[in-house]
Amino acid sequence: MKSGVKLPEVTFHTRVRDESIDGPNPFRWDDKTTADYFAGKRVVLFSLPGAFTPTCSTYQLPGFEENFEKFQEAGIDEIYCLSVNDAFVMNQWAKAQEIKNVKVIPDGSAEFTRRVGMLVAKDNLGFGMRSWRYAAIINDGVVEAWFEEPGLCDNHGEDPYGESSPENVLKYLETAGKTAAA
Repeated sequence: MKSGVKLPEVTFHTRVRDESIDGPNPFRWDDKTTADYFAGKRVVLFSLPGAFTPTCSTYQLPGFEENFEKFQEAGIDEIYCLSVNDAFVMNQWAKAQEIKNVKVIPDGSAEFTRRVGMLVAKDNLGFGMRSWRYAAIINDGVVEAWFEEPGLCDNHGEDPYGESSPENVLKYLETAGKTAAA
């Protein structure tokens, strides 16, 4: 992916709480499209190898959550975390992380991840097919800026992290804002 590219049209199968449902599992399926998430908004999208994994749970997701107000001040409407995990896993991870601002997007079938060219095998870790770590600023469904970790390949021996960090994306937004104001 690169700047100026429109995101692919994909349907994401999500689960949402529904107070009209009685019982221990008050959730229903709610299909969302790429347009539902990205049309008419300027958002940060970041993707990572998996929910509940160390770097993702310790640094990346909490960093975006903790800096949400700074992202809003820089002109961002929403922050989305996408992973090749199903809706059940993503919802439980968000709950365990006590996320209030970042919204999670399940890409359980990896369709979106494949179509943006970020699907990699992580069989060396027992994960199967997962997303390479990246972040992007998306403006009305079009990539404004792309932050991809180096070394994109199957079964990479390391888990690079830095390019897609919240600090790096914020630095870009602050620089871009100063450049636009000049």
